[in-house]
Amino acid sequence: MIVVDVNALAYLWLPGEFTNLATQVLQKDKVWLSTLLWRSEFRNVLVQYLRRNLISRPLAEACLASAEAQMIGNEFMLPSRLVLDEAARSTCTAYDCEYVALARDRGVPLITADRQVLREFPGIAVSMEDFVKR
Repeated sequence: MIVVDVNALAYLWLPGEFTNLATQVLQKDKVWLSTLLWRSEFRNVLVQYLRRNLISRPLAEACLASAEAQMIGNEFMLPSRLVLDEAARSTCTAYDCEYVALARDRGVPLITADRQVLREFPGIAVSMEDFVKR
């Protein structure tokens, strides 16, 4: 069981340079947890891809449906105080701290490609590359 942020989910479901790596993470651990925030952030990523004409609308909808199906039952809302606690320990956004707080609360690693999160939370945040090597 791991916590993933929107980066890992986007890399898994949107074809690109890091899709293979995200697939390796999934093969290593099939139980991905996340905060409810991932949905809004994922939609935002899809909108960016659509506006740059990197994907079609049907592909965007298919990617979103696949990601939502994967995450059913594994999405969580956290008490705000846990997020604020993590934000107080860092300069990361509250959005990033939601993922950190969930990982800490569940006692599992946060898999991310976010360099700032990796730098500021080395005890809990793990890069996809390092997770696959473990």
